[in-house]
Amino acid sequence: MLTAITRGVSPSIAACELTFLPRQTIDLNKSILQHRRYEGCLREFGLRVISLAVDPYLPDAVFVEDAAIVLDEVAVVTQMGAETRQREIDGVANALAHFRKIEFLRPPATLDGGDVMRIGRTLCVGLSSRTNKAAIRQLRKTVRPFGYEVREVAVNGCLHLKTGCSYVGRNTLLANPEWIDTNHLKDFRLIRVPAAEPWAANTLTINETTLVPKSFPQTRRLLENQDFRTRAIDICELQKAETGLTCLSIIFEDRLEKPAGARS
Repeated sequence: MLTAITRGVSPSIAACELTFLPRQTIDLNKSILQHRRYEGCLREFGLRVISLAVDPYLPDAVFVEDAAIVLDEVAVVTQMGAETRQREIDGVANALAHFRKIEFLRPPATLDGGDVMRIGRTLCVGLSSRTNKAAIRQLRKTVRPFGYEVREVAVNGCLHLKTGCSYVGRNTLLANPEWIDTNHLKDFRLIRVPAAEPWAANTLTINETTLVPKSFPQTRRLLENQDFRTRAIDICELQKAETGLTCLSIIFEDRLEKPAGARS
């Protein structure tokens, strides 16, 4: 059974980290509602959603993906690139410990989970402002015994690799090649996002349906014209915090029972 770990929107989300976007007013109530609808959408797709407790002192904690990489055999807990986010890690690690053996990246490594795109046994890892070469080396050493290949992909112009690229199935990537180096991705078919929607590359594909933010209708039509099944979902308030659809959950195959203290 697929399980998604999420974390609710913090009342301090207005103080979130921003790198490439100007700060805008975030409607807290609207962002909470959009996040709950996101969780509801995951449930509609048959996922069990485990929602970790909201922390009012962790404005970025809703972007739970950055705290860990969950593979079939192991969960790798990261050292996030923004120092203010380090306190998010323990809660995610404690939840994942009920499902996987845990490995931790260690300083000087810094890595955000948003920089890791898994396609089968390949992990494409963005070298970005949040993820460094030390982390890529540690990750490669950690996952090599399980048969995973790690590919380094340079990221420029956006926060994470998955801001500029996502896997939509059928050996196909949706990407903004202005923001990522696609030289190590040449064995995949590439669909370029429309020029008018440069932030549209972050999508979430579950059970052969690709979720696309409602704010990117051209991208949705582009995918549908190439016979990809899509669904639009509104996360406009959360997008002001420089997020995408993948950032809001950690999705993995669940083989154990629900962690104590978690809400599903």
